Amino acid sequence: MERIGRLLRLAGLGQGEAILIHKPSNVFYLSGFTGEGLLLIAEGLGAIVTDFRYVEQAQNQAPDWQVHSISPQKGHIKLTAELAGQAGIRSLLYEDDQVTVKQFTAMEQAFEGSAFRPLNQLPETLRQVKDAEELGHIRRACAISCQAFEQLLPRIKPGMSEKQVKHDLDFTMLALGADGIAFSTIVASGPNGSLPHAIAGDRKLQKGDMITFDFGALSGGYCADMTRTIALGEPDPQMRRIYDIVLHAQQTCQDALAPGKDCRAIDQIARDIIGEAGYGECFGHGLGHAVGIDIHEEPRLSQTATAQLEPGIVITVEPGIYVPGLGGVRIENSCVITQDGVESLVTAPRELIIL
Repeated sequence: MERIGRLLRLAGLGQGEAILIHKPSNVFYLSGFTGEGLLLIAEGLGAIVTDFRYVEQAQNQAPDWQVHSISPQKGHIKLTAELAGQAGIRSLLYEDDQVTVKQFTAMEQAFEGSAFRPLNQLPETLRQVKDAEELGHIRRACAISCQAFEQLLPRIKPGMSEKQVKHDLDFTMLALGADGIAFSTIVASGPNGSLPHAIAGDRKLQKGDMITFDFGALSGGYCADMTRTIALGEPDPQMRRIYDIVLHAQQTCQDALAPGKDCRAIDQIARDIIGEAGYGECFGHGLGHAVGIDIHEEPRLSQTATAQLEPGIVITVEPGIYVPGLGGVRIENSCVITQDGVESLVTAPRELIIL
């Protein structure tokens, strides 16, 4: 319950105030419960509201929490309101970035007379700095991802479809012990590489293709995120030059990560390198994002970032260049900020691999 104590202190709750959690990633972070349900949190109160399917699971995963089951007559919101009333709660902080208009209307009706105000992503603020256990899960997820990529490379041949390669990579991560796939794996070959979030399709791999892989394993509830672009045979000279530019940007920005560094300034390093090489308009996304329970967390390395890096933050560095009709290159490592610098949790080579 240590995380609950930190959240209560951060929120500065007064008498008769509580926190309502709907977001699955925050439910897991705060309680360890991975099923469906809500959390009601106040001083001396930690309650999980779920249904019959998850009662035993909640009791096992969150033994220090009260577990309450809904009924046909009393749904999640109505039961939570009843528990809040019994505890004398008249004011609630809620996740306004998660709760729908329909849900909020139901909350106002069930919690009659209670006041609501936004939680302002306070759990996500706590989640930014990972503890040793969390880092262990992310480290294992990254290790599985790297091992799967290494095993996949010898099996990639011309004539395979992007979908075939994607399924092979996903299965390999699972076979190596991943609990799941962190997000939908991207395999983008040839001209499809110009799509940063391409969906693997039926296109057949061809000699000379550059192929971008963006993928990650899930371990212990935590995500890995890595990207590698390889060549299937000797690539086009322009694509080879683009690869070298992206590699230089990735290495330079990763080496610049350290506690106290400004996230916007790190992003600008990549824009300067890619812009000076003549491809500034071909790099339109942020340089990176934090990784944890969710694949995209705060802080971010971007043109609008205001945060500074702290030890324990896990963040990606993923510059890219995307040229419509030609293809694209992205290289990405997930990195943990240490007390005096940075450590990449992704160990796969960054230099161009030509199969």
